[in-house]
Amino acid sequence: MKIRKGDNVQVLSGNDKGKTGEVLEVIPATNKVIVKGVNVRKKHVKARKQGEESGIISVECAIPAAKVNVVCPKCGKTTKVGYSVEKEEKVRVCKKCGAKLK
Repeated sequence: MKIRKGDNVQVLSGNDKGKTGEVLEVIPATNKVIVKGVNVRKKHVKARKQGEESGIISVECAIPAAKVNVVCPKCGKTTKVGYSVEKEEKVRVCKKCGAKLK
């Protein structure tokens, strides 16, 4: 997968179209990502131990990686991720402006 944890991404389709956020988790087995503030659902939690609170919490759910694009830190546009080899090291680069991605 070309998307990594910590990348800033923008959602391309769905209910959260246009929203941007940081990738919290990448799930390569199912080709999905969890993005902060995107695809938020309510979850009912029951107290398991004495003193623990029960209630309704908000949880970010996974979305397909194909529905998000990386936002380049230099040009600020959504872009595809390319690769280049520098000093025997593979580096991710922005396909639009050529800047290195972290």
